[in-house]
Amino acid sequence: MSSLDLDICYLSASEALEKFKNKSLSPVELLNETIKRIENVNPKINAFNFFRFEEALKEAKHSELKYTEDKSTLPLEGLPLAIKDEVNIKGQPNKNGSLIYKDVIAERTDVDVESLVSSGAIIHARTTNPEFSLTSFCHSKVNGVTRNPWNLDMTPGGSSGGSAAALASGCASLATGSDIGGSIRIPAGACGVVGYKPPYGRNPMGYPFNHDPYCVVGPLARTVSDCALMQNIMSGPNKNDIASLRPKKIIPNKFESIKDWKIAYSLDLGFFEVDEEVEKNTLEALKKFEALGATITEVKLNWNRDEVNSVCFSHYANSFYGLIAKFSNDEKKLLTDYAKMFAEVPELHLKAIQNNEKHYHDKIGAYVGYDTIESAEITGCMYSEIGPILDSYDLFICPTNSLPSIKADIDIVNENIFINNKEQKCADFSWVMSHPFNMLGKLPVLSVPSGLSSDNIPTGIQIIARSYCDELVFQGGYNYEMLDPWLNSNKNRPLIDL
Repeated sequence: MSSLDLDICYLSASEALEKFKNKSLSPVELLNETIKRIENVNPKINAFNFFRFEEALKEAKHSELKYTEDKSTLPLEGLPLAIKDEVNIKGQPNKNGSLIYKDVIAERTDVDVESLVSSGAIIHARTTNPEFSLTSFCHSKVNGVTRNPWNLDMTPGGSSGGSAAALASGCASLATGSDIGGSIRIPAGACGVVGYKPPYGRNPMGYPFNHDPYCVVGPLARTVSDCALMQNIMSGPNKNDIASLRPKKIIPNKFESIKDWKIAYSLDLGFFEVDEEVEKNTLEALKKFEALGATITEVKLNWNRDEVNSVCFSHYANSFYGLIAKFSNDEKKLLTDYAKMFAEVPELHLKAIQNNEKHYHDKIGAYVGYDTIESAEITGCMYSEIGPILDSYDLFICPTNSLPSIKADIDIVNENIFINNKEQKCADFSWVMSHPFNMLGKLPVLSVPSGLSSDNIPTGIQIIARSYCDELVFQGGYNYEMLDPWLNSNKNRPLIDL
């Protein structure tokens, strides 16, 4: 194999586009280096389950010709883009992390990725996710175990774990994710990349999940500017999604300072046990905002763990858990143990509602049986606390995950986790701090890196703003990142080659 130029692999998407335009780099050169990088590291991290290198190189040559001949180019022309393996792209596999769908070839392209497929980007590979994107880690029977490029014993997070691992290891310029409980932000935090959960309706989706206010699709990237670049392609009204918002909101690529901004923060959102190193890195990140001229104020939330987690699981029982529960007995035999566990929840939830009683599920560590009105009341009370904070402050900040990461091959059916030497039930929700903001789905949330743990695993912070004010989280993130660019610096790259 010819020598690899890692600096090319880690170019930001914005830098690569500039180099394409001034002809100091071609899309073919970038893709060739990206392919070499994948061949080197993917056997270790297992971030991909499908490649289309031959077709991608042909597309890259077509893009290269457009740049060399100064022809009109598309917004993401020539950039290697990794697509999460849970959406349909016509002619490509969509295993969705399941043996049930291991031989499926998509016959159509989903609304979720239509704009990206038409953006000029080069889709060179598909990234791994857990079965049906069900959980906060990234292993399945069909894909095996996806590992964190910073520490191969640990998970990159989930469910968009393959996408985040690909970006962190220099195997894509941009990548897609989806987020119904943190599936963009969890891996962004654990892999040291940037991930954006847009407000519900901002980015079009296909049914039935476009009708789920918890669920969105969004971008993952290595810089805030790249995330904004990709978000601007993904957002906007779509004739096939009744929930998609009008008009299209464009995020700027540069922002004014945040001097004199007021920023509120919480280290635990009122109920999380938070790892000491996560707290330390969060406080260090907040100092950077102070250095930018912002005023930092700690605030208290009185959110209740049992209520938040139980409303979430009750909601999932009515949504994507319900879809798994409908599989035949023969199909269920093919499921992973965690998928089988979650497939049991809808029946328990329905019985609890019928009997007008809550049912405690020992394995998931939460109650089910909250009906629509009860759930709305609890979510409304959550917003009644944070809403005035968001109205009084420019931004609200908290950790992305309460622990840097968990084991790559964790068995949440039979294992619990420990934070600060305290055992935590419900491993899926006890190490992540993202799902409350899916319940408050109209809030924009950007996850950016906050530092490294002693185990050499990144940690992250979530930047939250008032409803539908996407530009505020990007302005905050952009200024924060200017103080210390993350993966574009040699000091902050995974050492998986050693």
